[in-house]
Amino acid sequence: MVADAMEGYAQKLEKPANVRDIWWTAGLLHDLDWEKFPNEHPKKATENILPENGYSTEIIEAIESHAPERTGREPETEMERYLFACDELSGFMHAVSLMRPNKFSDMKVRSVTKKLKDRRFAENVPRKDIEKGANLIGVSLHDHIQNLIEIFKTKY
Repeated sequence: MVADAMEGYAQKLEKPANVRDIWWTAGLLHDLDWEKFPNEHPKKATENILPENGYSTEIIEAIESHAPERTGREPETEMERYLFACDELSGFMHAVSLMRPNKFSDMKVRSVTKKLKDRRFAENVPRKDIEKGANLIGVSLHDHIQNLIEIFKTKY
């Protein structure tokens, strides 16, 4: 979902196709090492797996910056800021969609914001990172959620 969110935002920002591909790839690979190496995430991917497989510094640094508390690298570039912004919110919205019979097709922003207020719902998702992400890309949380609904309703 994060890959689709990144590609959707790159398209919305009118990035050329090659840049959209880079953003999509960063979104796709950002949690590459999470399942197998959760205690080393994302450093296992950024220090070993991705460099060994020829991925660009741009993608590697974006993936590092999506977890600044683990890497010390804050999101700075546009792609890094969008990856951070899309990561936690995409997962949270996926959880919301699972509770709805029509998934994203008729989802409203208020459905997501209501669940964000319920600390027991998807309790492991850090709400402060969702807020920080919207701030990093310079949009209101409402607009960020609406943008992702529009992207996801065409895909899921």
